[in-house]
Amino acid sequence: MLFNLHTHTKFSDGAGEPELYLEEAIHQGFSAIGFSDHSPVPFTNSFAIREEELMNYAETIKKLKIQYASGNPGKPTTDHRINVFLGLEIDFIPGITRPIAEFREQLSLDFTIGSVHLVCNSDPENLWFIDGPEVATYDQGLNDVFGGDIRKGVTAYYRQIQEMVTLHKPAIIGHLDKIKMHNRDRFFSEEEPWYTTLVDETLDLVKQSGCIVEVNTRGLYKKRSETLFPGPAILKKLLAMNIPVTVASDAHKPHELSLLFAETKAFLTYLGFRDIMNLTPAGWETVSLNSFLCSK
Repeated sequence: MLFNLHTHTKFSDGAGEPELYLEEAIHQGFSAIGFSDHSPVPFTNSFAIREEELMNYAETIKKLKIQYASGNPGKPTTDHRINVFLGLEIDFIPGITRPIAEFREQLSLDFTIGSVHLVCNSDPENLWFIDGPEVATYDQGLNDVFGGDIRKGVTAYYRQIQEMVTLHKPAIIGHLDKIKMHNRDRFFSEEEPWYTTLVDETLDLVKQSGCIVEVNTRGLYKKRSETLFPGPAILKKLLAMNIPVTVASDAHKPHELSLLFAETKAFLTYLGFRDIMNLTPAGWETVSLNSFLCSK
């Protein structure tokens, strides 16, 4: 069983047509793939679907879903069946972005990933962009938006996730501790009491919400993080709290669809995880971690 629900295509900041990802998924023996391009945001950017392309994105994935449900007769090289799911990675920025439910209903989404990439302070037009390849962007944003106060900035990040989880309940929470990505122990330690308290408060709300937490491999394979998103300390807490997890690669190119999945499976097994969540046409199901990456 092999699947990935965090996938970006040319509709947002990915590198190719959706069908290229499907062909690679079939080549790797996937049973399911979920597309989750970035939802539109109401300001100029280089990463999100444009509002005028949103319905085209949804219709494209829906057509592929039908086409590949019983094999792909248009591709004589394979009759492989694969479940295709329509999703969105939806940025949550209080007072700025549309509610997750609005996207879900408008597009009849199969699943949603709720994520925070831009952190608010008092001015909604002045946002701290914590993602992207440039450490300098992270540092400059911290100075511009939070006056260089890392504790204030990190607290705002987790408060934003808490609000998203409580009010909007996405199916999946994306890269829960991504705030650490460009930190690299320069500004704060993940072992500091104020940080662990924020994490614990967040996980309590995640538990109440019923959301799934993704174990995201992208930070590792892009060499932007020393650990998975979330890292070992949070993973141990998720296990102890019986909060469900799924494994995702956050692929922006077809070849990234399953990067570090074998290593992640081994690490989760080592920590004591026995199950992960999988999306099927009938809904979410709990599957044995041991069956992940195994032949159907």
